Amino acid sequence: MHCYRTHNCGQLRSQNSGSMVRLSGWIHRKRDHGNLVFIDLRDHYGVTQCVIDISNPIFEILETISSVESVITLTGKVVNRSADTINTKLPTGEIELQILEALQQSSADILPIQVAGEQEFPENIRLRYRYLDLRREKIHETMLLRSKIITSLRNRMIAQDFVEFQTPILTTSSPEGARDYLIPSRVHPGKFYALPQAPQQFKQLLMISGFDKYFQIAPCFRDEDGRSDRSPGEFYQLDFEMSFVTQEDVFDAIEPVLYGVFEEFGNNRKVTPMPFERITYDDAMLKFGSDKPDLRNPLLISDVTKAFTDSSFSIFSKAININKAVVRAIPAPGAGSLPRSFFDKLNEWAREQGAGGLGYIIFTKDGSKGPIAKNLEEKRIALIRETTGVKDNDVVFFCCDKKQIAEKFAGFVRTRICDELDLLEKNIFKFCWIVDFPMYKRDEETNKIIFSHNPFSMPQGGMNALLEKDPLEIKAFQYDIICNGVELSSGAIRNHIPDIMIKAFEIAGYSSEDVEKRFGGMLNALRYGAPPHGGSAPGIDRIVMLLLDEPNIREVILFPMNGQAQDLLMQSPCDITPERLRELHIRLNLPKLYK
Repeated sequence: MHCYRTHNCGQLRSQNSGSMVRLSGWIHRKRDHGNLVFIDLRDHYGVTQCVIDISNPIFEILETISSVESVITLTGKVVNRSADTINTKLPTGEIELQILEALQQSSADILPIQVAGEQEFPENIRLRYRYLDLRREKIHETMLLRSKIITSLRNRMIAQDFVEFQTPILTTSSPEGARDYLIPSRVHPGKFYALPQAPQQFKQLLMISGFDKYFQIAPCFRDEDGRSDRSPGEFYQLDFEMSFVTQEDVFDAIEPVLYGVFEEFGNNRKVTPMPFERITYDDAMLKFGSDKPDLRNPLLISDVTKAFTDSSFSIFSKAININKAVVRAIPAPGAGSLPRSFFDKLNEWAREQGAGGLGYIIFTKDGSKGPIAKNLEEKRIALIRETTGVKDNDVVFFCCDKKQIAEKFAGFVRTRICDELDLLEKNIFKFCWIVDFPMYKRDEETNKIIFSHNPFSMPQGGMNALLEKDPLEIKAFQYDIICNGVELSSGAIRNHIPDIMIKAFEIAGYSSEDVEKRFGGMLNALRYGAPPHGGSAPGIDRIVMLLLDEPNIREVILFPMNGQAQDLLMQSPCDITPERLRELHIRLNLPKLYK
């Protein structure tokens, strides 16, 4: 008999009755019934009930070694439970183990968090004792599901002839839109490696190297603040790249992978049929007020600036004429019959968001009413009704401000109204592509032209667009995949022509010397014959979040940092000894707060 186990704790069934077996695991629960002691023994695979009576000579020994979460090995006989004691909630619930021998492998101190049960504990305690937290049933099952999802993604990519490669972790800094994590070089004083924000340049180099389809489950590192849907420090993505492809070819490759995984692990929830809807960036900002639209929300925003231009509603009219404001209209179906408190609550919420308020018109079979309707001409109200497509007893709310501000706030209003009216479609995953992103945007702080997305993307129109168009009007072959309002991935058809890349970076403020210095390896590679290529990189953590309907990304990561980018378990980041700093040629210059 094996020294630790003949079976695991989720394996025994009634057909094993009468067998002598050995099990090892953690003491999940212990119940003392006087003459009988019951121990629920748990391992990775499940739980088996074990029992010993007072007449057994090892009864007293077992009592002394059986603190909860201690690890023990039990040997005994499998017996069928009586009909009235069968536990239908356990796969092993028809049997129990009559203990004949017991051996303690290790003991457990008093626990800072309980493993058995569903009691909630503060996140800082859970992260500090993550190894205990991971023993708990829900989080343990989550990590197993994460592994299965990654396996499914990998298998689906391989089935499409993608080849898995691992790209370097120590690399160089790159303008991906976030701060790099820097690693000082011991052998090159004053120089630093950077952890990759993404394998962007390496996967492009693989295409230039003649590999046709690449993928990997890639670790990425970004020094950015954490959010509920973004882990600070590191994350994983399904990174892939393809040669000789158009944007549609990329979509055709990844859509069946995502559709298949969400259908496989979605617990019978519906999934958007392929092909997924394509929405231009401009339309997304107009109709949804976001480039990450949640299509489960049926409300559509409309542009009603025309209805208020030179109108008698002076607040909006003056803003349009003087500040070049726009007016966005957000419908609220059936809200006309709601009490005044509904409108007052929304108005107060709008003020809390920094807006002046939230004006509205209530449409009725006899006309219209509300604060704006009283001060607006009938023909203009009719134009609003026609533009928004509302019906009797519907309400339209309005946002008026400069375009970017009005779009964003209208998106917030759309979400708030959807929540208030409980309009969100349930039990479905709704995918869409956002396409035709602007190549550039204006930095609000510096007023300079910068890249709005991936700097290595091909501009639509190529060199001619860069030479002839206003940079803020240039679109790029860039795209995002969105599911239920969550961005899973950004991607692009890459800029594979050196001259076009140098010009694209020049518009964003980089000289040709800067580009050669920072991206010389990439540029030189492109000069030796590069295929048209493109790809994307759906986020693994967010995929798992969506499938588990889990709002906090830390719940789907094995050993996550907290919101302040600290690993409470391993105590990082940590201080480094002066000797080590000298070896790395580093002298600290800390702010007074940290001295």
